[in-house]
Amino acid sequence: MKGESAREMSRRRFLKATADGALTLSSIPTIIIPRRVEALQPGGRVHPYISPLRVVGVRDAGMASAVEGGANWAKQEQLVVWDAVQQNMDRMAVALAQERNPADAWGKIFLKPAAKSWSDVVVAIKTNQIAIQRTRSAVMSKVCRVLTALGVKGSNIHIYDACHGGNMSRTNRFQGLPEGVHLADKWGGSTVNTLVPTPYFDGQREAPCLGPLVKGEVDILVNIALCKGHGAGWGRFTMSLKNHFGTFSPKPGHGQGGSADYLIGINKSPEILGQMDPQTGDVLFPRQQLCIIDALWASDKGPSVPTSAQPNALTMGTFGPALDYVTAMRLRKDTLGWTVREDVPRRFLTECGYTVANLPNGGQIVDAMTTAA
Repeated sequence: MKGESAREMSRRRFLKATADGALTLSSIPTIIIPRRVEALQPGGRVHPYISPLRVVGVRDAGMASAVEGGANWAKQEQLVVWDAVQQNMDRMAVALAQERNPADAWGKIFLKPAAKSWSDVVVAIKTNQIAIQRTRSAVMSKVCRVLTALGVKGSNIHIYDACHGGNMSRTNRFQGLPEGVHLADKWGGSTVNTLVPTPYFDGQREAPCLGPLVKGEVDILVNIALCKGHGAGWGRFTMSLKNHFGTFSPKPGHGQGGSADYLIGINKSPEILGQMDPQTGDVLFPRQQLCIIDALWASDKGPSVPTSAQPNALTMGTFGPALDYVTAMRLRKDTLGWTVREDVPRRFLTECGYTVANLPNGGQIVDAMTTAA
């Protein structure tokens, strides 16, 4: 878009283009998945106003009232300082959107389809329910309340884990949610087959996925992941990309031809990124509009172990591959001293048309505590 940056692009122009069904490269930066090529086009975007490679975060000991790295989830809930967490999430939104105040920042991050009012928008929030680590309520509550402040009905927000969420509504009742928010458990599970893009079997094999995403019933997808260890095939960590092993069935990822190929493929899919033009692969409207890693507590090992550290950290971005790479390298490896199999997160970037050299800020996390818009 010669002469026009993403920040300069008119919001009205973007929404009108969506309504008319006539998005082109002259009206919005797009993410393109060539049919027989194993990467997104370099410079492609998953969000029209925010760089896919921008990763922001905070580390603030004030987000907990005491240090107890091995605390269970119930104890963590008692230790979390809600005001500090939610103020820092506002700071991260401002830093991510490069706006001057939280209201404008959140309004730039979350977009609705032009043909819908906010009260009709359907939101899905993917949380991680495997074993004993959980998203902290202060983080989940803040996201839900930002959405309802925009006009989303609480009853249109569905919190799910299609693989491990069966008991969520009974055993993991998040505190502070707006009235009506649906703890959807598995939300029907991953039951509808859909094609998985390359590099998984060259884009020619299907896998089961969450029905409402395959059927196009979800407008906004928010990915709230944890910061846990995992096997070498996943880079020795599990964060936002692997969180969708509870959106798509995890079984193909553990079978022949799975591992990182499947992990990358599902995270390039229209079910996660948004509806795509069948001829060009252009994203017509972004579905996954925000990814968050809740690293208030974290673990070196995993995925089914207790937390082993208390980083008092949160990171955020719009593009899972960049968020996972930067968080793995800067937080898990550099700060916490944990092992990362570096070729795996590098591949997250290269399979989407980027290299480490493309990352802004030298591949560092933008500190939302000190960064002004």
